Amino acid sequence: MTELGVLAGLAPGEPAAVAYSAEVGLAIVTRRGSALIDPADAAAAIAAAERTVGPRWLWWSNETYAALGVRVARCWDLAAVHRLVFGGWTAGPALVWAALHDLPAASVPGLGQLDLLAAGGDSGGDAEDPVQPDGHLRPEWASGGWARSRPRLVAWAALALSAAAAQRRRLDALKVGGDAIGTAYAESAAEMLAAELTADGLPMDVAGAEELIASYVGARPGSEAEAAAARRRRDDAVRRHAEGSESTDLRNPAQVRSMLGRLGFDLPDTRSWRLEPFRGAHPVIDELLAWRKAERIATTYGYDWLQQHVAADGRLRGTWSGSDGAAGRMTATAGLHNLPAELRPAVAADAGWVLVRADLGQIEPRVLAAISGDRAFAQATLEDDLYAPVAARLGIDRAKAKVAVLAAMYGQTSGAAGEALRGLEAAYPVAMRYLHAARDAGRAGRDLRTYGGRLVRMWATPPGADDTAARSAAAARGRYARNAAVQGAAAELFKMWAVTVRARTAETPARIVLCLHDELLVHAPRADADHVAALMRTALDEAAARWAPGSGVRFVADLRVVERWSEAKD
Repeated sequence: MTELGVLAGLAPGEPAAVAYSAEVGLAIVTRRGSALIDPADAAAAIAAAERTVGPRWLWWSNETYAALGVRVARCWDLAAVHRLVFGGWTAGPALVWAALHDLPAASVPGLGQLDLLAAGGDSGGDAEDPVQPDGHLRPEWASGGWARSRPRLVAWAALALSAAAAQRRRLDALKVGGDAIGTAYAESAAEMLAAELTADGLPMDVAGAEELIASYVGARPGSEAEAAAARRRRDDAVRRHAEGSESTDLRNPAQVRSMLGRLGFDLPDTRSWRLEPFRGAHPVIDELLAWRKAERIATTYGYDWLQQHVAADGRLRGTWSGSDGAAGRMTATAGLHNLPAELRPAVAADAGWVLVRADLGQIEPRVLAAISGDRAFAQATLEDDLYAPVAARLGIDRAKAKVAVLAAMYGQTSGAAGEALRGLEAAYPVAMRYLHAARDAGRAGRDLRTYGGRLVRMWATPPGADDTAARSAAAARGRYARNAAVQGAAAELFKMWAVTVRARTAETPARIVLCLHDELLVHAPRADADHVAALMRTALDEAAARWAPGSGVRFVADLRVVERWSEAKD
């Protein structure tokens, strides 16, 4: 296509900014100039450029990628990189631009009704210039006005090119342990993966899901009256074991606590983990725990959930994001990140296909060894079970060693954990100093950055708080900061692994269908299962070497080839 001459001479991976409107067209801007392409030819143009040049596509957010509908290898996502550099969740174009030009977020102009109806705004200057005289993006442009005309598309793409260069300068200036530019690449690719997960969905055995739901809450009710009767039957199965509790509202924790108190269970709360040790002590405990599972399915993962989120093609779909706006984990709606174990048998591969599941093992302590640079701790990661060598070094049993390591990362200092922690301080001082530095920054209210460069914001002590409240707030920040330093880095490694798997499987029919904390689920043809599993394993080694080169840390994953997700669990 002659329109793509603007890409001629670009090296693979050089930036090519795009702005796309299904009504107006596609603008591509590079260092060589700009091109305009008709809407009907946009996807084909991107695909052709992907095959011949392989640029790093650059856009304001993954909404552009989702709208184009063609898969590409790499990109620079301005919203994703903004969340990395400046923290938080909000990352619209106006805020991205303001942050890069040191303009206060509070001064970002809003779009009033008159501006919405007009072609420009009343802020002065040329309405066809996306930047106002005060340096902010013109709100009418930032709110979608960039798509009004072809010249505006070109200007919007050019602005993205400028913003990306400014983001890169910010990343180059960061002093972090890892490669901030590499993190930006991975975060951007994770947003493409999020768009693909949103579009593709998770394969489900819908009939099997309905059978599972029915086994907990009964048949699908035909009316609200039938639904109410089913709720009463579930409630009565619990209340019949507690005399005088016929009117107890099981959805009211205070009333449940009172009911249990009359039976001799004096508990500070009625959370399921609090009740578990009392299984078998009284029938009401077992029934109440069973009721909790059924109630969750009935209210959150029941027939309405199936109808709302599972389409006619048998795919469960929710909206995915590459970052939660805090430490950076991927998130999803429609219950995809909290699907009860009871419903996992309904996540099933298509006929002739399988699910290749990979779960990172002991990821947080291995990440701590890498980001802290503790060579002694890194040595422990060479074992499949790193807690065994830690236990041997500390002279304690494995269970206590595990408690000590987890306590160090999550801020527990009392009891048996406190005693074991003293051994960790002596055995792995470099790793412990890393955690203490994060804790101290949090206590002082200082923002911190993860190993890969993500800004994690701290909160201020409430004005007027007394000394006790101030100490409590500082301690909470310290625990959060220590945890975020490890969890945030783990999220970076996980996403680098996920996007490496995405890249290495791109030429196969296999596709990632779920990213759950430290677990990847890939849907693949049965004939390709072993090949895909091998790719996932080598992709972990590749991602780890890129994320923390020379760390000496070994990362491991448990890989299973199954037909149903539940089969991957021991």
